[in-house]
Amino acid sequence: MIDFIRGKVVEKNPAFAVVETNGVGYGLNISVNTYSKLADNSECKLFTEQVFVRDDNPRFYGFADPEERDIFRKLISVSGVGGASAMLMLSSLSSTEIAGAINTANVTLLKSIKGIGEKTAQRIVVDLKGKLGKHEGGISQIMHSGYNKNREEALLALVALGFGRPVAEKAIEKAVKQQNMSTENVELLIKSALKNL
Repeated sequence: MIDFIRGKVVEKNPAFAVVETNGVGYGLNISVNTYSKLADNSECKLFTEQVFVRDDNPRFYGFADPEERDIFRKLISVSGVGGASAMLMLSSLSSTEIAGAINTANVTLLKSIKGIGEKTAQRIVVDLKGKLGKHEGGISQIMHSGYNKNREEALLALVALGFGRPVAEKAIEKAVKQQNMSTENVELLIKSALKNL
């Protein structure tokens, strides 16, 4: 098994990257979160995972950090969640947010991800709650960073306005951090986030 690849990013888009090492280009499926951490024509290290769709059809996935790969492995262990669904989840939410949603049984947040229905979201919670090891700290981390109902409402509003979920999340996070903003006023939060888009 290949644990990681270190090399030069020769091609990338939000779902795929090619990393060249020793004259070989490795094509890897990636999440939007990993994509945002890769610079064009720069050296990188991606942690890898191989998943077989069929016996003769392996898919290779790359992750910017071992934590994201660990969450990916946990997600694909759930019946009905394949590699593509797990990557969509990791592109919509950060590893910490997914862990927090699972540990707090936030089915609403999980099923807000495209392609994840209520039954699948419930199955993910039932199968993984309390099994995320070091990721369990995600609950308090999310709560203390002000991840609450108002922030979720602001996020849904930005998505409804046509912005992609990962982009909207970053804009909200920036508004909270840069302006030391409270999340008590949803309207102000949305307006501040729009300035970062």
